[in-house]
Amino acid sequence: MKTQVCIIGGGPSGLMLSQLLHLKGIDTIVLERQSREYVLGRIRAGVLEHGFAALMREAQCGERMDKEGEIHDGFIIAHDGKMDRVDLHKYSGGSSVVVYGQTELTRDLYEARDRMKGIVIHNAEDVQPHDLKSANPYVTYRSGDEVVRIDCDFVIGADGFHGVSRKSIPRDVLKEYEKVYPFGWLGVLSRTKPVSPELIYAKHERGFALCSLRSQVLSRYYIQVPLTDTVEDWSDDAFWAELKRRLPAEVAERLITGPSIEKSIAPLRSFVAEPMRYGNLFLAGDAAHIVPPTGARGLNSAASDIYYLYHAMVAHYNDGDSTGLDKYSEKALARVWKAQRFSWWMTTMLHTFPDSIAYDQKLQDTDLAYLFSSEKAQGSLAENYVGLPF
Repeated sequence: MKTQVCIIGGGPSGLMLSQLLHLKGIDTIVLERQSREYVLGRIRAGVLEHGFAALMREAQCGERMDKEGEIHDGFIIAHDGKMDRVDLHKYSGGSSVVVYGQTELTRDLYEARDRMKGIVIHNAEDVQPHDLKSANPYVTYRSGDEVVRIDCDFVIGADGFHGVSRKSIPRDVLKEYEKVYPFGWLGVLSRTKPVSPELIYAKHERGFALCSLRSQVLSRYYIQVPLTDTVEDWSDDAFWAELKRRLPAEVAERLITGPSIEKSIAPLRSFVAEPMRYGNLFLAGDAAHIVPPTGARGLNSAASDIYYLYHAMVAHYNDGDSTGLDKYSEKALARVWKAQRFSWWMTTMLHTFPDSIAYDQKLQDTDLAYLFSSEKAQGSLAENYVGLPF
């Protein structure tokens, strides 16, 4: 097989890049280790920055997002018995975010690739890139007993943290930065009316909590738990009881509970790999960087990678200009580290740390007090939350 761009990873990042390049006449093949059903079964983020939403529209995949997604102009931070609202629209110069589940977004991208007869190969086993430093890289994968070779110009590694792409960069070239937090988020998805039309971030002495939503009939709730906890430790009743303890009384009273339709624990970590390019391999999304979900930057950071790669590839193929490809790693990492800083700040400000001392707790309180005493501080939060410019 032969293509111009071979994309490893059939999640939203790989599918979006494939779709955007296809619209510009650039051939791609997407390889995905799992089945489509498995990919669509993953429950992930649901807050899209305005730049991501614009990219979906450019990919001709935004119709359902615009119809069913919810525009949010702000969110609430509950702390010290108060509920303070961050007005995103006011403090970001008129921007907002779109609440739309990643599962639905991925479904839209799959349907677009099907409609355009894009090549997405599922259940591709033992995927391996080769000759990445040469002008003729290729990728192999196994289908049953057959080993298939794909010759290409470029390889895109959008195969997540555990994928093969980043591991294909020599250890003496790759530099990794990591911070592991001493807690995780226990998340529950329930077919219930959301407790609030906007997200509620709750700082509480028992631990952080978040009230989110996927639609007006589908709610997503989280509580901070120790890394030693398992899903089996938490019955639905125990989860709802603990969530109510961490929410302001007026919110807890109107919380509608119900059976969980999905329950999982996600450890919180920060991770960055540098560089994001090695020869003709380009990393994107979780293959190169991970953030705690506190600031809703994970999927959105991946989208900025795709934005840079998309425009760089178009300039290379259509204009013979490889400047964007040459500067991709530097440009992408500059935005990645800003997302890292924002996610670290939100996580540090809102969570309860098991080893914190009284001094640390006073700083957290002061950080929140300053935030809501300063319009410029709220402007900084809003600017980062709705998405920094690409």
